Amino acid sequence: MTINRVGTIQFLAGSLILAAILVTLAACSNVAPPPEDTPLPTTSNAPTETSSPSGPVLSNSAVMGKEVFDANCALCHGADVKGTGTGPPLIDRIYEPGHHSDASIRSAVRNGVPQHHWWFGNMAPVAGVSDAAIENLICYIRELQLANGIFEEGTYSFSC
Repeated sequence: MTINRVGTIQFLAGSLILAAILVTLAACSNVAPPPEDTPLPTTSNAPTETSSPSGPVLSNSAVMGKEVFDANCALCHGADVKGTGTGPPLIDRIYEPGHHSDASIRSAVRNGVPQHHWWFGNMAPVAGVSDAAIENLICYIRELQLANGIFEEGTYSFSC
């Protein structure tokens, strides 16, 4: 009998936690964007370079990644990677490798992302981008982040 009570209590606790998560997600999905003249948000610890990415010398993989970015990502994240009214800047501390790993970028491209850091809404999956193209895209993003002080050289090892 004790096992049944413990199991019931665990089931109820799990159900309450799940319900709280679902309510939170539902509330976040209904966040309205600010007026169009509102500047794009940045994290409080982002360097000043965040809003104006410098032009580093890119590896061959990153050059190919820029082509992927320009064709698939720039519409929302901005041709200059500073973000737009429909997508956040990727040169921001929120997207540093320690917070958003390469695997999270792969997942975002493949599966989309529910809104969680910003008010832009959900990101849809990006169709038709090969695994190799995603790896080049990651190189491009990471090299720009490094050049703009989002993380320090040697704190993240590149696979490009």
